[in-house]
Amino acid sequence: MFEGKRKKLMMLAVFDKSVAKSPEALQCPHPNSVSALKDAFLTQHFASLHPSSVCINLASSGLLAYSLHKQNPLLPRLFAVVDDIFCLFQGHIENVTDLKQQYGLNKAANEVIIIIEAYRTLRDRGPYPADQVVKGFQGKFAFILFDSRSKTSFFAADSDGSVPIFWGTDADGNLVLSDDTEILSKSCGKSFAPFPKGCFFTSSGGLRSYEHPLNKMKSIPRVDSSGEVYGATFAVDADSKKETTGMPRVGSAANWSNY
Repeated sequence: MFEGKRKKLMMLAVFDKSVAKSPEALQCPHPNSVSALKDAFLTQHFASLHPSSVCINLASSGLLAYSLHKQNPLLPRLFAVVDDIFCLFQGHIENVTDLKQQYGLNKAANEVIIIIEAYRTLRDRGPYPADQVVKGFQGKFAFILFDSRSKTSFFAADSDGSVPIFWGTDADGNLVLSDDTEILSKSCGKSFAPFPKGCFFTSSGGLRSYEHPLNKMKSIPRVDSSGEVYGATFAVDADSKKETTGMPRVGSAANWSNY
């Protein structure tokens, strides 16, 4: 439907609705949707499609899965865990050297480590807003991050949508993300859509544009050939403004994960 030639990028994330509440417009029940987490349904389906895949159980918070099979050498997949922060990364960041210096990382650090350190800086000591940090990543990328200590999710896609990611809501209201539309349709029916280009999502602030951080996002209903509404896409609302919000430090009165 969206994909043209299928790109076997092979990433999957399912977050319980308590960890990542999907936008209301994306919560469009579809008769073919099922529970992605019940009885490890979607994990097993992903593993059946990609026998070499790795699946990470995030307990009641959800799951992550990925495969390193058939990688695109120009947009490689990376996975790392640092201090209970899990991150899946696909793509290539051009200004890696500058970011390593900015975040005090050694020469061996790659893109996924940079993403984790940028998140930790925002969470623990960074006074600047998240949109400025994501905007600082120059290149072609998409990433999905989960902080198991604060049960916080954080994901984003570059401004060109170079690494297509789709998202939807399953029968239980859990948020499902994958680069494979077959995976989305298996759990969400037809109620899924491309994750918006140039945007990021956090547990605290929901969906936002890092290119236009002062503008709210608006939903645009998706309609199939029979006129049935099934979910929505999202775009920047040029006529609306919102207050800027940062990521309050861990331990502060306004902990980012509970904001």
